[in-house]
Amino acid sequence: MIAADEIRRRILCALPDAEVKVRDMTGTADHYEVRIVSAAFAGRSLIARHRMVYASLRDVIGGDLHALSLETLAPGD
Repeated sequence: MIAADEIRRRILCALPDAEVKVRDMTGTADHYEVRIVSAAFAGRSLIARHRMVYASLRDVIGGDLHALSLETLAPGD
């Protein structure tokens, strides 16, 4: 299991300007929905945006973190 605050902290380390909202989808601390708004996403494809986020969580994806639903937006999207 991984806490929502830890997911938020990791994403903010990778994307310091981001607005990050994390929601536990099941109450089991391993399935999360995350909404991220960051200027770093401007001009990037959806896949590139998701890769940026996954990089900050790579050591827990498939382990403590079983499912991650992402909404990645640039300001104005």
